[in-house]
Amino acid sequence: MTGQVRFRRKLSRQQFRHFMAEQPPAIVIMEACGSAHYWAREMTSLGHEVKLIAPQYVRPFVKRQKNDAADAEAIVIAAQRPEMRFVEPKSEAQQARAVLFRARERQTGRTFEA
Repeated sequence: MTGQVRFRRKLSRQQFRHFMAEQPPAIVIMEACGSAHYWAREMTSLGHEVKLIAPQYVRPFVKRQKNDAADAEAIVIAAQRPEMRFVEPKSEAQQARAVLFRARERQTGRTFEA
């Protein structure tokens, strides 16, 4: 939480899972997207606490051209803001329902309420 860089590594998905399994429980901050909810569930199962930040709250903190390293730095800076609001990770069932609703909306052109 001090904002000091402890690791600077590029990992594949499988390497990331293995790396995080070896780490002591920690707060893991990620930018919310479709796959972030999956990874939030994976990290929680490994004993970590996960917080997701909506992309529109991270964007103002990107200092240079958009790439993975700049995004990671922006996420850390955004997460340290006391007023930051976090997104609740979705369960697998919640994500499946959302996909179903989006598919129905595209087919019919109508919106459906959950």
